Amino acid sequence: QVQLVESGGGLVQAGGSLTLSCAAFGRSFSTAYMAWFRQAPGKEREFVATINWSGGSTYYAVSVQGRFTISRDNAKNTVYLQMNSAKPEDTAVYYCAASRGGISWSRRGSRDEYNYWGQGTQVTVSS
Repeated sequence: QVQLVESGGGLVQAGGSLTLSCAAFGRSFSTAYMAWFRQAPGKEREFVATINWSGGSTYYAVSVQGRFTISRDNAKNTVYLQMNSAKPEDTAVYYCAASRGGISWSRRGSRDEYNYWGQGTQVTVSS
């Protein structure tokens, strides 16, 4: 069993930067893939980015590609999301997710591929 705890959310001005963290509590082999999703008011939860155990494979949603960077530090059992050039459209509750084991790469952006979820952290980008 894995518990995920997000932190780092807050208010940032458009064009600014913010870094989110997600600490995983549990066995390291239970977090083969870790990802970030977000949900804005009135919208469905959408995929943001994912990363495998070694960090050698990453995948981003088109909407954040080139602006956000996902990384992980397994020694600290933590995954990060560095948000640069923030836009008001990035305003949402950001959720950390983890898979119990391997996933289907073709469905890496699907919520169904992840077994554990954090409580979420609010990110607000002001204009």
